[in-house]
Amino acid sequence: MKDLMADFMLNEEQLAIRDLARKFSDEQVAPTAVEMDQKHAYPLEQIRALGEMGLLGSLIPEEFGGTTLGCLANAVVIEELGRNSGTLALCVDAHCSLGMVPLLAGGSEAQKKRYLEPAAQGQEILAFGLTEPQSGSDAGGTRTTAVLDGDEWVINGSKSWITNAGYADTYMVACKTDPKLRGSKGISLIIVRKGTPGFEIGKPETKLSVRGSSTCQLFFSDCRVPKENLVGELDHGFPYFMKGLDEGRIAISACSIGMAQGAVERAVRYAKDRVAFGKPITEFQGVSFQLAEMETQVAVARTMLYNVAKMADAGIPFSKEAAMLKLYASEMCDNVCRQAIQVMGGKRHQRGV
Repeated sequence: MKDLMADFMLNEEQLAIRDLARKFSDEQVAPTAVEMDQKHAYPLEQIRALGEMGLLGSLIPEEFGGTTLGCLANAVVIEELGRNSGTLALCVDAHCSLGMVPLLAGGSEAQKKRYLEPAAQGQEILAFGLTEPQSGSDAGGTRTTAVLDGDEWVINGSKSWITNAGYADTYMVACKTDPKLRGSKGISLIIVRKGTPGFEIGKPETKLSVRGSSTCQLFFSDCRVPKENLVGELDHGFPYFMKGLDEGRIAISACSIGMAQGAVERAVRYAKDRVAFGKPITEFQGVSFQLAEMETQVAVARTMLYNVAKMADAGIPFSKEAAMLKLYASEMCDNVCRQAIQVMGGKRHQRGV
């Protein structure tokens, strides 16, 4: 659907990136999205392709393999992917926002060169290990520990519901490095590579949606990594991964808006073809009003998304606004998708609807 308001809010470069992402989503993602979700298939090759196209590095400077196009460019890419595959959009969000941004914020030049460049180009996948059974939003509840033993960190603990787990090459892991400090203090960010002895990945979670995005537990048992894998300042990792979480709230909102937009488009297409009492059901007010309400909700959320992303690109504090956006966009997505199901209530199992 043409959205003149959205076009008005994007510059020429952002429009070009959006159109490139839209073309890839429609031609390369849409034909396989349903089957991949049914099979719980991780979209690794699609992520690789996005990297080759330069669509993964909007948040990363050019010297580290990115394009420096900004938060809004990243959001429009994820939104277009989400129109056809919430799975792919979620994987890209976790890779770009939660994986890259904390490393960009606190990493050394050597770390950025080593890990960001292949990540921005889609050659390697990143994951972020923060959430635990008793902590997530409450990052101060982190119990996974890292103790310095000579020139190595010894990590013990576990993480839960980690997106990209099992396919990621590099994990940014939040660890308690000073148990004497309470709350968000005394937490450090440490890099752990896939295959490190003492690091194991649990079985993928069975989910109701976005099933192709691998979500697993992480287990650390005397896992040893080099001392230089510490990201930024010791005991001060919280500000680094909060930057990733703030960017991630924008990105997951873009994912939600893309999924809702896809639901609207499918519902409209179906309603135009579905005939009842001799005419398309779009000619019944009960259906047409519902579709109009759905599209309005998506447009409001998108406007909010673009404005918050512009705040981020302008260097204006946006933490509160990102949280508000995530709340609204995620609830909007749930509501719009439920309404789309109602509109398509007479739909049989057929492809291409």
